[in-house]
Amino acid sequence: MGNIKNFGMGSISLIMLILFGCNNPTENSKLMLKSEFIYQANEVPFPSCHASTIAETPEGLVAAWFGGTHEKHMDVGIWLSREVDGEWTTPVEVVNGIQNDELRYPTWNPVLFYTSDKLLLFYKVGPDCSYWWGEMMTSDDFGVSWSEQQRLPDSIWGPIRNKPVLLASGELLCPSSTEYDGWRVHMESTNDLGKTWSRTEALNDGDSLDAIQPTILTHPNNKLQILCRTKSNKIYSSWSSDNGNTWSELNPINLPNNNSGIDAVTLTDGRHLLVYNHIDRSLKQGKRNLLNLAISMDGINWEAVGLLENDDNIEHEYSYPAIIQTNDGLVHIIYTWRRELIKHIVIDPARIVSTPMDNGNWPENIN
Repeated sequence: MGNIKNFGMGSISLIMLILFGCNNPTENSKLMLKSEFIYQANEVPFPSCHASTIAETPEGLVAAWFGGTHEKHMDVGIWLSREVDGEWTTPVEVVNGIQNDELRYPTWNPVLFYTSDKLLLFYKVGPDCSYWWGEMMTSDDFGVSWSEQQRLPDSIWGPIRNKPVLLASGELLCPSSTEYDGWRVHMESTNDLGKTWSRTEALNDGDSLDAIQPTILTHPNNKLQILCRTKSNKIYSSWSSDNGNTWSELNPINLPNNNSGIDAVTLTDGRHLLVYNHIDRSLKQGKRNLLNLAISMDGINWEAVGLLENDDNIEHEYSYPAIIQTNDGLVHIIYTWRRELIKHIVIDPARIVSTPMDNGNWPENIN
C-alpha cells in the first residue's frame, strides 16, 4: 500500500519525537499538538477510573468516564468534565447506580454522542458485565445539566463502549455486545434519539469466537465496517452494505488484540485511524503497557503511525481509548492512564506519516 501521508510545514520537535516515536522527524513534526490529563488526582474523590468517552458540542469538548474505589465497587459513578476556554472543568458525578436506600450498583462504560442539538449519554448499571442493563440521559445545554435517568428497553444496551454513527437515513447506529452467554456482538439503532429501538441478531455465537465492543468505520457507497475486541488474539472485522441491518461473518484482520478495548474513526478525508494495544498475548509481551496508533485506507491493511504510550513496566495500563475528529479537522484521543487518570491527546492528521507493518508486526523503528 505504501506510506499513507500528507505533508505539512513545521520544524523538528525533539519533544514530539520522544512522546510519539516518529520515524520521520521532518514530516511528523508537531503531529501531537497537546498531551494533558483531564484532571489531577487531588481534584477528585475517587482513586480509580476507566472507560472514558469524548464528544464535541457547539460549546466545546465533553468527556466522561467511570470512577470510584475500583471497577465493580458499588460507589463507581459516571463522572464528567467539559472543556471551557481551553481548560477542563472540575469533574462532577452525573450518574450513580443507587436503586434505593439499601441498594447501589456500580455504573459502567459511558458513551457520549452529540446530535440534533442534544448531547446523549449512554451508560450501563448493574453488578457486573453479565447482569448490567442500559440507561441514557440527555442534555440540552452541552453537558451542564442532564435529564432524569432513563432505562433502555429490555434487550437494548445502547452503544456498549464506543461511539455511535449517525447514518444518512437519520438512524443512530450503535455498536453493542453482551457478555451473559459468551461474548457476542450485535448492532442497535434508533431514529428518535433513544425512544424506540431495533437490533440485529448476534454476529457470532460466543462459543467458537468471543467478541465484544465493536467500533464503526464508514466507507464509500454507504458501506460500513466494524472492528471488535476478542479473546482470539486478533482484532476481528465485519461488513455491512445495508445500513447495518445485516453483517458479514466476523473474520480476523492482521492486527493483534490482547483482550483489550479498541476504538477507531473514519476521517473526513476517508482514511481510518485506530487506537489499540498492539500486544500479542502469545508472545507474553505485557498486558496493556503499549498504546498504539495505526492508519488505513481500506480498513484491512493497517500501517503504524506511532506509540501513544510505551512503558517498560508491563503492569502499567494504558487502555480503553476513545477517538474522534472535531470540526477543525484535529483528532482527539482520550484513554485510561494506569487506572489513575484520564489522558487527552490532540494530533494533527494532516501530518501523519505511516510505516507498513510486516505481517502485522509493529516496526522496530517506531518505539
